[in-house]
Amino acid sequence: MAATVSDAAAPAHQFPLPKILTNPASTPPTLITQGAEGRLYKTTYLRPDTACALKYRPPKPWRHPALDQRLTRHRILSEARILAKCRRDGLRVPSVYALDESAGWLMLEWIEGTPVRVNINNRLGNRTEGIEDDEQLKDLMRKIGTAVGKMHSIGIIHGDLTTSNMMLKPPSAGSQSDGAAGLEGEIVIIDLGLAGGGVHDEDRAVDLYVLERAFGSTHPRAECIFDEVLEAYKKSFKQAGVALKKLEEVRMRGRKRSMLG
Repeated sequence: MAATVSDAAAPAHQFPLPKILTNPASTPPTLITQGAEGRLYKTTYLRPDTACALKYRPPKPWRHPALDQRLTRHRILSEARILAKCRRDGLRVPSVYALDESAGWLMLEWIEGTPVRVNINNRLGNRTEGIEDDEQLKDLMRKIGTAVGKMHSIGIIHGDLTTSNMMLKPPSAGSQSDGAAGLEGEIVIIDLGLAGGGVHDEDRAVDLYVLERAFGSTHPRAECIFDEVLEAYKKSFKQAGVALKKLEEVRMRGRKRSMLG
């Protein structure tokens, strides 16, 4: 997960803890990250040895209370439904343990591992050459493409695809191959708070475009192997051809916007 942010460093008075985190049976929560919409905590679920992630959307004082409550309920329930559908249809995402849409929280499986962003950057190190020949890194790109293709094939659009919103869950002890430390494992797509149902190729193309642009910004030296993502996407999703043609159109629109400022 992302680097831990201490509660002491955050304006705690603006974000009171939800009651679920003050339950004596819960392990004291650790704040992992926070944004404009909410916070992510690491705590435990039912038993002290069952780690979980709790996403909390606190009340927003700048919104009308009735509107804020409706938005919070909608977003919590929408994310839970999408996660449940993904699990049902075979896409690896965190399991939903519990939720309280009125209180604004969603309790999820804690995914062990690190964001794919970290794995890629660690692998790249300070290298400027030979990246296009790194088969283990290219294999990771193919895993990403396969996961995104699976997600699109079941009718889900992520809405914020980046290598920070994918975890690489390491393989079980003893199953890792020699020489592939840090790159083997299972891709788990996370943070589906902006996700929605999508059956239109335009939506899929925009999802891919967001990933492509984010990848180029975060891992510019590895742009030379991004095509591995698209090739794997093509193999894992039967309608990929149309979506990739639409991607070309989205790229052109993006270039025109850049030229016009």
